[in-house]
Amino acid sequence: MKSLLVTVRSFGANLLLWSFFVGGLVAGSASGALLDGRTKDVVTYAGIAVSLVAGSRIAKKPKIKAFLSTPPVLWFLFLFNGGVAAVCYFTMDGTKGVMAAAGMGLVSLGAAGGLAAHHRKRAEAVARHRM
Repeated sequence: MKSLLVTVRSFGANLLLWSFFVGGLVAGSASGALLDGRTKDVVTYAGIAVSLVAGSRIAKKPKIKAFLSTPPVLWFLFLFNGGVAAVCYFTMDGTKGVMAAAGMGLVSLGAAGGLAAHHRKRAEAVARHRM
């Protein structure tokens, strides 16, 4: 059984990590409403970087990793992000549209890779079971 100190420390670390993730998303998304010019660009890119780093740390946690690797979640990520990539490409102008479509397309392809790996593991397990 975990001690109280370990539990409180783990909770505090998780709270801080999630706070950085949400704060980065807010900074990356809402900076245009409050700022302009060079400051807006710096806050937007810094927010994106912070949310990416915090999000990748969160995704490595065992419970989150197990949830994200389930087939229903992978299918949702594949279809939703693929659809968003197509919409971004056709509705946004210039470089921003291409970059948004490329980013969302990469997430969609990553989910497709997870689906393929899950399918391959399942096929191997069935083949081993038949022997």
